[in-house]
Amino acid sequence: MPVFDHLGISVENLDRSIAQFGPIMAGLGFERTDGDGSVSWYREGEVEFIIFQARETGSGPHVHGRVGWQHLAFSVDSRDDVDGLHAAAVDAGWTVVRDPKLYPRFNDRYYASFLEDENGIRIEFVFNPPKDAAPAG
Repeated sequence: MPVFDHLGISVENLDRSIAQFGPIMAGLGFERTDGDGSVSWYREGEVEFIIFQARETGSGPHVHGRVGWQHLAFSVDSRDDVDGLHAAAVDAGWTVVRDPKLYPRFNDRYYASFLEDENGIRIEFVFNPPKDAAPAG
């Protein structure tokens, strides 16, 4: 069993966040379930991801680097997946923090991109194969 059961975040505008997270989560193979004031995405064997309408409007956005949320990294199977999900996120209205590229400060295989939404929610798409694996796509 995974250590984490689910991850929940609060957002200013649930409909807007559904439109932004929906293409990403679908691209990762997650299924969507709507709740009362929330939406979740799940995939067998993975942590459930839930977004909630904030109880207190006007309390955001979160500011990266302050106490609280840092970022959520989605691990993918190839550089092409990083590029494709990055493009889908941009099309859904995410703001680019860093375009897809290698990050040799982590290791010579670490390929990632970073994006942020208007809630200050930062995400990363990362392809980081094991040292003995050949690079994919």
